[in-house]
Amino acid sequence: MAHEFRMTHRVEFADTDMAGLIHFASYFRYMEVTEHAFFRSLGFSVMMWERFKVGWPRVRVECDYKGPLRFEDEVEVHLRVREKKEKSLTYDFTFRRLKPEPAAEVGRGSLTTVCVTRDGSGVMKATAIPDEVAARIETAP
Repeated sequence: MAHEFRMTHRVEFADTDMAGLIHFASYFRYMEVTEHAFFRSLGFSVMMWERFKVGWPRVRVECDYKGPLRFEDEVEVHLRVREKKEKSLTYDFTFRRLKPEPAAEVGRGSLTTVCVTRDGSGVMKATAIPDEVAARIETAP
């Protein structure tokens, strides 16, 4: 499965650390923001409690850093759906600095999320991805 989505981010001052480099946690936020934009591109919000009675907690996330990003750099985040199972999605991310040139890969990450329902007391249980959501992911470019 190779459904893909790309989004460009600009490194904001709040994304950086005291050395002027992007803080490592910002990569995780970029992954999440890009995932949310991917769902919007499919016609959904990641907040699906109202419509489908499901949520998407993260169960695994990782990132390897290959080069620095600095304030005002532009970075393209490339999301690829690596695996869609009955109850989970795993994404791979590639981070590529676009500006300043020359463009260069600066990191790679992955994120696994599980589709869950919630009972009246708030206890979550894994459930099948709603058919409409699964079908749109299958047909995503």
